[in-house]
Amino acid sequence: MHYTSAAPGDEGTGGRFTAVGPGVSGALLAEIEPLLRYELPDSVPDRPSAGELRSLPQPFTYATLSDGSRLVSRSAPVRETSGGAGPGVRFHAHAVHLPPGVPLPGDRLPVEAWRSPHWVAVTPGGAIPDPLTLPPGPTAVSEGLDDFAVSRGPWLAAVLADLRRASEPREPGGRPVVLVERQCADVARWLGLASVTLPRESAERLTFTTYTRRPGSSAARVVGVLPEDTEAARAGGLRVHVCAGQAPSGGGTDDVWATTAARVWRNRSPELFREARELPGEPFAAGPLAVTALCAGIVLGPDERAAAAGWAADRPYALDAKRTGQLVEALASPGIDDRTGPEFDAVGRLFGALEGRCPASVTAPLAAMLVTEAVRGGNGSLELPHRDAFVGPEGAVVAERLAPEILTELGEGAGPRSVARTVQLLRVARLLGVDGTESLPGVVDRLAPALLAEAAAEEESGKGAEGSPGFAPALLELLDEQFEVRTALLGALDRLAPRDPGAVARFLERVALPFTGTQALPHLRMCAEVPGAMATLGGDRAAVWHRVLRAAGLSPFAEPLVLRTAVGLVWEDRAPTVEEARLLLDAATSDAHRAAGTWARLVDAALGASGTGPSAASTDEAAALAHDLLRGFPGEIGGRERAALLLLDLVRELRTGAPEPGWAEAVRTLCAQADPIEPALRERAHTALVERLLAPDRPGAELYDFVHGDDAELIAAYDRTARTELVRTRLRTQPAYAADCFTVWTAHPHAGGTWPPVAASLLDEVLRPAVRAMSPEDVAEVEATVGRTGSSGRADAFRTWNRSSTLGRLGRRIAGRVRRG
Repeated sequence: MHYTSAAPGDEGTGGRFTAVGPGVSGALLAEIEPLLRYELPDSVPDRPSAGELRSLPQPFTYATLSDGSRLVSRSAPVRETSGGAGPGVRFHAHAVHLPPGVPLPGDRLPVEAWRSPHWVAVTPGGAIPDPLTLPPGPTAVSEGLDDFAVSRGPWLAAVLADLRRASEPREPGGRPVVLVERQCADVARWLGLASVTLPRESAERLTFTTYTRRPGSSAARVVGVLPEDTEAARAGGLRVHVCAGQAPSGGGTDDVWATTAARVWRNRSPELFREARELPGEPFAAGPLAVTALCAGIVLGPDERAAAAGWAADRPYALDAKRTGQLVEALASPGIDDRTGPEFDAVGRLFGALEGRCPASVTAPLAAMLVTEAVRGGNGSLELPHRDAFVGPEGAVVAERLAPEILTELGEGAGPRSVARTVQLLRVARLLGVDGTESLPGVVDRLAPALLAEAAAEEESGKGAEGSPGFAPALLELLDEQFEVRTALLGALDRLAPRDPGAVARFLERVALPFTGTQALPHLRMCAEVPGAMATLGGDRAAVWHRVLRAAGLSPFAEPLVLRTAVGLVWEDRAPTVEEARLLLDAATSDAHRAAGTWARLVDAALGASGTGPSAASTDEAAALAHDLLRGFPGEIGGRERAALLLLDLVRELRTGAPEPGWAEAVRTLCAQADPIEPALRERAHTALVERLLAPDRPGAELYDFVHGDDAELIAAYDRTARTELVRTRLRTQPAYAADCFTVWTAHPHAGGTWPPVAASLLDEVLRPAVRAMSPEDVAEVEATVGRTGSSGRADAFRTWNRSSTLGRLGRRIAGRVRRG
């Protein structure tokens, strides 16, 4: 079919079909017409010269229509010869309609018809050759593609990546890829590159037009525009590649297939695309193309090499011996200096796949490369070769080169290393037959705490909150491979466990170390036992402790440190209760607790119990424990802890026994020495002291020390206790006790600044109400007792004090009667 723009003077018409072949309906013509319209660039002069006319864009279009048919067209600007006042340029579109399912002649791709000699720029008067029927051999679009690809090197990978995506099956209405070129012929060459690079079915889906002024409204998957329309395309949110200006500064794309394809084009080897498509794999998998390129001697980057190694590792059967050798040689080339971790991982998998399939001479370069990287590159995730990979002269050369480096890094002066790094070095040392016997003790002594620290750090950061730490698989392989390392490392961990048994137990929960052999390892066995014991016995910590201790297989008398491990596992950083501490104390001798350091936990239990539980019985149990601890560990307990335990023991004696004289001063002194003292312990000590001072049989000397000590807190405690109902009842019912209290509360009027006002207040507010409630006989007995135990002056003082009280009552009664009268 043929379509031409309107002639000058044809107002209201944009163009018309001048010839239409059979089988094309009016509806299809309406759909085709917008595809054939031509819009001149902005800079076209009204009357272009012949050269200017030839330089105008000639859009070449391939489109699919709604009924499944296809359209291939070429539009060409032509000079207007009819005269008139309008522009001097018209256009003529020559199009071929292909019914659904009908291929192009010769089963060619649409882009191959670009520059067909049979496209015409006028409506013919009769039959003309089909422009899609081309002579045998290469077409115009394939001429010079290598040179074009090299000239477009900076854009090549990014454009190929977008052309690949554009060729994927998709719903109608997708957005086009925009190629900005000064000549629409170069857009056609991009499509020629795509036709060679992409699989046939993908290239057939790639609809296009090499020139348009309106890329945003185009239904084609690829469109070409001139530089003047670049900003409009970008404003429309389209993928735009400006290939007609300064080269981009970035790498272009992270599409490994497209990057590999670009390298193939820059090496002028397009035949490799066909070879790669013969290998198994997905159409756009980077592996087959990367393998083909490496075997052809093309230099690739690390991502492409990793793709090649990974693909070959998954399909070791897909390559013959020659290609396998070429691939190994390319991957292990000594000239490569940009290898990455993923590349080494892929090469490791490839080595594992080829080992046993190929002679050792083929895989030896890969093995040498892997162990060299493991030593020099620090890649702890590498899959190492087996030991027999280095049998022969190749292994000896590698071992001789790497052994000094391994031993130096494993030495003490090399600084801190990660667990993965240490494990890797130990495995490589065995692999190469490096003798590290002398350095092994120091290595495992540094490795053991590093295991705990790294596992805890992973758990705290959330990286290893569930499952094993990242280094666990390699560590377990190391312990399985090397008996001497396993023995030494388990011994180091067992020695470490008493220092932090909780950390070791948590580590063993996440890493199942193999310590079921003949080694004793009492502490590790206890750490492994505690989770099951906790789950089975729950909150019965005494039962858990017994079970964990049995798991050690050693008596605390033979190995005191099992006490420390057991206590740390069961109570962690908490103090035992008094009952639990008593159990621990009785379970072993003081020498065993002294050697294990667990006596300090027993002290914590006694002092902790002194501050909890209001009952006197709990205080007495804690005091009894304190008494035994002071007797059992006289040289270990000192400072404030010793003072606090002595105070706790003194409280018990104040309540139940006969303390040594000077106990009033002792309470004050011990409270000061135990500072910072537990508030509850201080309160109990004060209470025990003042209760004893308010007892009927209190020693006078102790009271004198108490009063003249002028301790405000103690005197306040005395005041509170004297006002309790127990003391008030005793005052009302025991005249001798009332007499004694009168004597005490009036005997020291100048004893400091704290005692006198408190004593006066107690006389008026506590003793006076008690005396008022007595019978005259009891009051007389109080007076007599005061005189008998004191002096006649003291008795006179009581009578005066009591008379003032009586007169006060009498006066109040008279006043009351007067008011009533």
